[in-house]
Order: sequence, then C-alpha cells, then structure tokens
Amino acid sequence: MRVLITGMSGFAGRHLTDLLLKTTHWTLIGVSRTTQGDRPSPRVLWWKMDLRDADAVMRLLRYERPDIIIHLAAQSHVPTAWKQPWETFEANVRAQLNLFEGAIAAKLSPRFLIVSSNEVYGRPASERDLPFREERPLQPTNPYAVSKATQELMALQYHISHGYDVVIARPFNHFGPGQDVRFVASDFARQIVEIELGRREPVMHLGNMQAERDFTDVRDIVRAYLALIRYADGGRAYNVCSGKPRSIQSLLDTMLRLTTVQVEQRSDPTRFRVADTPVSYGDPTRIREATGWEPRIPFEQTIAELLDYWREQLSRDAQDLGRKT
Repeated sequence: MRVLITGMSGFAGRHLTDLLLKTTHWTLIGVSRTTQGDRPSPRVLWWKMDLRDADAVMRLLRYERPDIIIHLAAQSHVPTAWKQPWETFEANVRAQLNLFEGAIAAKLSPRFLIVSSNEVYGRPASERDLPFREERPLQPTNPYAVSKATQELMALQYHISHGYDVVIARPFNHFGPGQDVRFVASDFARQIVEIELGRREPVMHLGNMQAERDFTDVRDIVRAYLALIRYADGGRAYNVCSGKPRSIQSLLDTMLRLTTVQVEQRSDPTRFRVADTPVSYGDPTRIREATGWEPRIPFEQTIAELLDYWREQLSRDAQDLGRKT
C-alpha cells in the first residue's frame, strides 16, 4: 500500500508517520514545501514541492500512484488567517483542488482522508447546540474555518461527481509534544519552562482564559485518522474529539501544578481572538460506532509530556549555544 501524506513534516504529520511506521507495512510518501522531514526510513519517500502548483501535483501523482491520500497540509493558525485571509484560503483550497484534479488526470482511484476542523461549526447559538454533531450546518466564523468548510464541500462534490472514496475528519483541539508555540497549550508550556530556567520573568501573558475547548492528545488524533482510513464510510464527516469541554484556565492550572515556579498571570489584549467562540466541544459517537476509536491518553499525561518536551528543547538550545560560543 502506497500512502501519500501532505503536510507530513507538520505537527500531526510527524506523529502520523511514526504511527504508520510502527503499525503498518505501508510505503509513505511525504510532501512538504519547506523541508524533507526528519523520519529516516527506507519506507519514507519525500517530495519537496508546493501543492498550489497543479503541474507539480500531477507529476507527483502520476509517478507515485498512491492508494491512499491523507491531506493534512494547511495553514491552520486562526490569527494568521485573520491577517492573511486570501493566502489561507488559497493554500488550503487550491492544494486540495489540485489533488483531486491530479488524481483524475493520473487515472487514480485512491481513498482520500480530508482533514477539516471543528472550526467549521462556528459558535453555538445556545447550550442546545452542544455538543457539536456532524449533522449541524456549517457556520464558519473566521477565514480559516471558511477555507475548511470549502474543503469539505469540495470533497463532497468530488465524491458525488466523480465517485471518489472520500472521508472527512473534523478534529477538535489537539496538542502534545512537538506542537508549534503559536498554539495555546504549547505557548503556555514554553513560557513556564522559560520561567523555570530563569530566562523570563515569572509573568505569563494570557488571552481569553474562559473559553472552553475539547482537547485530545495528538497521538490519539492520528490513531483516529488511521481508524477512519480503515473503517469509515466514504462521503461522511466524523468528529475526532474527546467530548469533554475544558477551559483554557484549567489547561494552565494543570500545567502550573506540574511545576515548582510561582507565576503571575496577566491578561494581554493582543492575545484575544477576533470573534472567538466561547465553548466548543464535539460528540464522538459517530467515529466510535464506525471504528471503535476512543482517546486513550489522559489529559494530564499529555500536559506533563508537553512540559518535558519544552524542557528538553530549551536545554538542547542552551547546549548548542554554549558549543558555538
């Protein structure tokens, strides 16, 4: 089995690659615009390319002829999407269009896993709207969510018009070791470790701490992707979530219980989102019934391992700096 993974060098992509190398015999074909990854294996192949280039995508698909395409690549940072709405839309939508059209040109019939986002649901009008279920109409409230809703509609269109076997994943907030510092959990963890190391004053600059989100470890999320590839029905969307809302404040409180430093918490208006959603959590019933998937890694374990990840990273950075000087 040959599996094309766009965004394989990204946060979820790296964890998915590790999972597939451990649990399958598949050949993995990675695509990245900026790097050729850090997963050396004879079963991992790399193409360094821009998915917005239709001709390059067509050449890739004609040469590699994948049986499965997992489309992870995206501009997924909501604040960046507000600043660069067209660039976000183009990166997320054009890339997917090129994959579908390239598959048609190459006369391929792969199974597609299109990774969307819980952001497509928007804001709940009332508590009756929660938890979010897959039948809810899409009501995106930011440019990133609009791009993801468009990807979903496109995927459904190619499923209907060309008969492609397309599964849509709607992951909610996922976090864990290796996450970009632009995202809240990793940002908190790095700030705390910098305070532990004396590199930062014992003050944390915070955004909306009352917002509630549905957090799942990224390693459980990628297990869900594999389960969807194997067992899910085409033409349907599946929430990937824990079903449990947690406030951003509870995320920070859990981290602070795992450190010895005393921290002052300060509100920072620059960290508040435009049109923020107060509460977002999903119903995982559909994916559980279709695949048997459920999260396994406790919330507290993920937080502890994320803190340890930043302790290791920042200590390594200090050692590298010492060797250079």
